[in-house]
Amino acid sequence: MSDLRELYQEVILDHYRSPRNFGHHQPSNREAKGNNPLCGDKFTVYALVEDGMVKDISFEGRGCAISTASASLMTELLKGQTEQNAQAMFERFRGVVTGEQDQRLDDGLDKLNVLAGVRGYPMRVKCATLAWHTLKAALNQTDETVVTE
Repeated sequence: MSDLRELYQEVILDHYRSPRNFGHHQPSNREAKGNNPLCGDKFTVYALVEDGMVKDISFEGRGCAISTASASLMTELLKGQTEQNAQAMFERFRGVVTGEQDQRLDDGLDKLNVLAGVRGYPMRVKCATLAWHTLKAALNQTDETVVTE
């Protein structure tokens, strides 16, 4: 089990050090801001949604290794997905990291299992889900900043 935990830590650190889809990709037609005031994570998620499809997605901001890795993994997984699939992925991911669903992620979401260990640390759940809540606000075109308090 320690080998698996080490691998998960390496994946998280890789996405933290070299986040994928970082920066404001142009064009975008959906945007939302997210803030975790307890640890200082702040992100903006940008998406280009056309005909119900997430054509492009990116993020910028700053955060801890878990929140940055989560945002990076999220953007990799959501490009090319429908808005409906993106919402469903959010719900599945949130359910696993909060412990509401006691199962591993599969069906293309297995990359996110590296973050499932945060369920035992409520403050870290907020880090792991910040970008996802911000994504949901962007898709729903919500103007208010997402706050994880």
